[in-house]
Amino acid sequence: MKDTAAVRQEMKTAVLKGFEEKFGSFPDTRVYFAPGRVNLIGEHTDYNGGHVFPCALTIGIYAAARPRQDRKLRFYSMNLTRLGIVETSLDELVPDDSFGWTNYPKGVVYTFIKRGFAIETGFDMVIYGDIPNGSGLSSSAALEVLTGYMLRDIYGFDVDNVGLALIGQDSENNYNGMNCGIMDQFASAMGKKDNAIFLDTATLKYEYVPIVLDGAKLVIANTNKKHKLTDSGYNSRRDECETALRDLQRVVDIDTLGDLTEEQFEKYKDAIQDPICRKRAKHAVYENQRTIEAVRVLKAGNVERFGELMKEAHISISQDFEVTGIELDTLAEEAWKIDGCIGSRMTGGGFGGCTVSIVKDEAIDTFIAKVGAAYKKKIGYAADFYIVEIGNGPCRL
Repeated sequence: MKDTAAVRQEMKTAVLKGFEEKFGSFPDTRVYFAPGRVNLIGEHTDYNGGHVFPCALTIGIYAAARPRQDRKLRFYSMNLTRLGIVETSLDELVPDDSFGWTNYPKGVVYTFIKRGFAIETGFDMVIYGDIPNGSGLSSSAALEVLTGYMLRDIYGFDVDNVGLALIGQDSENNYNGMNCGIMDQFASAMGKKDNAIFLDTATLKYEYVPIVLDGAKLVIANTNKKHKLTDSGYNSRRDECETALRDLQRVVDIDTLGDLTEEQFEKYKDAIQDPICRKRAKHAVYENQRTIEAVRVLKAGNVERFGELMKEAHISISQDFEVTGIELDTLAEEAWKIDGCIGSRMTGGGFGGCTVSIVKDEAIDTFIAKVGAAYKKKIGYAADFYIVEIGNGPCRL
């Protein structure tokens, strides 16, 4: 693996060159980075008042940007060159499919203005990411946090990194129509090297937990099934959980599904009228308790039990929440067969994307070869594998 500092310098040089080619060379051009994330356990709990356990990665999205003197907003992606320069303005801050990926930074600008921050002049922005697009490693959240960090730096806004996460979530919910929870933006905005974030999404109380994997590493496997959560069943899963919560609130005093233990859920579950909604709620409740246990055993140094809980989490989200599909299930099931794989599960919103696995160092090559071969044989195309490191949150380079 390349040294992170060397990668950062290469990416900074590349994105500055891209900016100069499209918009010219200016002394006030600045370069920023915001990380993608992987969630180790605690999936689809963040909008149900539960706990999550994500970490920021050293891969993410880079941007070169400079303020303008007029109200124009100009965007260019070095990963999506066919789209060319996308030009709009501060007077056209309405979501429109024709603006594609730029709806994410536009949404953040809109949300800052909605919250009373004065943005009177536009900017030019070139982005370049090393997160695989559509992989479920939160490229959209990274872009939102990156944009917020850039706006704060350029315009001198008084907002902390938790605020940047909340603005990113607000913009994705209300500008882009994706009813995500807070986890992705929080993980990107608040990342800390070699630590995961144990976050109570109901209160935003959080704790950094060191990830000590002596003799093992995190391996991401990308299904290469592209997904766009706004076009998937993500929003319907959230609706189903909200329906279950309303039914439960008729018989038990709770604010969120995350307030329930497994025993309480089993006691009151028959109040949920729709059997599908009952399954969704079961996952949310049991996954929240699994996440709490997972952090406890990890702190105690029991990585093996943590791996078992990852497997249980995948089975739950596959059978009760039904957001995996044959691609993610194949990657996880083949991973479980490999000696030296401590744990493996899907990560992210589902409907494509990635699995995350903890794999012993001496087994990594075998893991990638065998899981990759089995996946290609069954699915018909290849998965990609990445050995990843846990990194810090956003920064100016």
